[in-house]
Amino acid sequence: MKDKSTATTETPATAINPAGCNCLALRQAARYVTQIYDQFLAPSGLRTTQYSILARLQRKGPLTINALAGELVMDRTTLGRNILPLQRDGLIDVVPGQSDRRSKELRLTPAGAARFRAARESWQAAQAQFESAFGARRAAALRTLLQQVVASESQA
Repeated sequence: MKDKSTATTETPATAINPAGCNCLALRQAARYVTQIYDQFLAPSGLRTTQYSILARLQRKGPLTINALAGELVMDRTTLGRNILPLQRDGLIDVVPGQSDRRSKELRLTPAGAARFRAARESWQAAQAQFESAFGARRAAALRTLLQQVVASESQA
């Protein structure tokens, strides 16, 4: 058993200063970047999360809700709230799963594929703006680092 008195290495800076909080810094950055992408995607009628759902279904094909939630590192409830407008607008279908009829599978409709293709140019413009402001090399390194964060969590 670990000695709890040596288990934490809290410094005065992290104890008092919220700027030392990894979670806060990541969430602030995520909100900032999401706002940029949402502005670019607005003409398509999609938000960033909705675009991500369509993109994943376009790339992977039909997925169960659990599989898509895992792919996007999102809980099922949040995913459910994000798929409702996509389903309402006819961009995705929610159907019984092929291997297990009790599960629900999400499928991109032809209208969803068309909306995805129309929004892709806006997404590419958002990518270009971010990389122009942040630097293409730094953006690539940031993506790699963030993918490692997610991978380390899934291996824990």
